[in-house]
Amino acid sequence: MYIVLLGPPGAGKGTQASLISEKMGLVHVSSGDIFRENLKNLTPLGKQAQAFMDRGELVPDDLTIAMVKDRLNQPDCQKGALLDGFPRTPAQAEALAAMLKEWGLTVNLVPYISVPEAELIERLGGRWTSQKGRVYHVKYNPPKVPGRCDVDGSPLFQREDDKPETVKNRIKVYLQQTTPLIDYYKEQGLLVEIDGTKSIKEVGTDLLAVIKKLKK
Repeated sequence: MYIVLLGPPGAGKGTQASLISEKMGLVHVSSGDIFRENLKNLTPLGKQAQAFMDRGELVPDDLTIAMVKDRLNQPDCQKGALLDGFPRTPAQAEALAAMLKEWGLTVNLVPYISVPEAELIERLGGRWTSQKGRVYHVKYNPPKVPGRCDVDGSPLFQREDDKPETVKNRIKVYLQQTTPLIDYYKEQGLLVEIDGTKSIKEVGTDLLAVIKKLKK
């Protein structure tokens, strides 16, 4: 079984990907991990990607697709995988379909963890960090003393990535880039929308129910 998990920043996609991987025995294939692994190990594909990055250019689709294909071709992915971070565009989705077709396989399901934009901004924009990297949230995990770390009392600060204006832009870019992909998988009849406003446990239960239903 091959699953493509979609969800905007702040939807809890990483947490759910780990849960599905563990409960369903599927390898979690993250595009970020694939890139880091190729760059770290100086593979031929990693060296090509590094050359583009050194010039400040985007790594082209064909190179990204080649890295993913190489990963999916490894023995631990032969019985299926949970893809996270790839594909990002309809063109990449078509490339994924083509590579799986070569092996007589297909994408079976595309769960999309949906969360309203306002809630995503609240989730991501409310995070504050201590000097030692401890993370707090004004609503979900507030410090005992506002603006101070519970452990060492040091002042908390907000990372650039967590500032509301940055968060708004991240979400806007994600939605612009991903809407065509969501439409693509809807047309394929593979997209299942999951309510991401529920608790982590409830979202996990809904995701597993959809996947188990498919396996029957």
